[in-house]
Amino acid sequence: MSLATLAWPAGARALAGTAATSPSPSPATGADGATVRLVSTEFPPYTGAALPGGGIACEITRAALRQVGLTMSLQFRPWARALLEFQRGEHDGVIGAWRTPERERQMRFPSPLGIVNQIGFMARADARHRVDDLDRLAGLRIGTVNGYANPERFERARLQVEPAVDDLANLRKLLAGRIDLILIDKGVGAHLIDTQLREAVGRLVWLEPGITELPLYTVFSRTQTDGDRLTAALTRGLGDMQSSGRLAELVRRGARWQ
Repeated sequence: MSLATLAWPAGARALAGTAATSPSPSPATGADGATVRLVSTEFPPYTGAALPGGGIACEITRAALRQVGLTMSLQFRPWARALLEFQRGEHDGVIGAWRTPERERQMRFPSPLGIVNQIGFMARADARHRVDDLDRLAGLRIGTVNGYANPERFERARLQVEPAVDDLANLRKLLAGRIDLILIDKGVGAHLIDTQLREAVGRLVWLEPGITELPLYTVFSRTQTDGDRLTAALTRGLGDMQSSGRLAELVRRGARWQ
């Protein structure tokens, strides 16, 4: 997920709709009731405009901010566009990011959201490949998502990649035989096949072992004035939720695939 240098954080259909929790799009001020402008992408089942509450990552972020007296507005964009608008200062933060050294130079990372992404490969059931040794995948066409941060181990292997606009596009290309493998989050792949690509049931399969597991974050800017304050606020809210058991309850309810 994108969500880019570490969150696939999230692929994306080109959606410009919003799922706002507050009618005000004004920047956050840190005062009680202030609105934090957040952006995410289509990375179901973690984030998505059609999901209840915008998806479990958005629900957790909203609850943690509410814990410290803040509300949030939420917009959905294709991942690369979400990052660009965030860098321009059009959003205070991004929901659904992974952590990398490169991103740490641009983003502030609060505590993780309690969601762990399992990243690995899917293939056609009649054309499986061994994935325990990435060197064996040389020469295969591997679908990735434009703007996603891929695991370091995958990047080091320097495999042949074919970027697509989102994970659903990659699943369709894989099903049609246009690529050999796709790099994807296990939960995302299962959700998309179950909800939007039923013809792939039994024809596309997850390959063990996965490449890595990555915690999911909501991140803020290192350059915007409120970045450090919002980072501290979200960390405080998540800590309170963890202490009360509310965070574990939300993860159990909204990320049952973990």
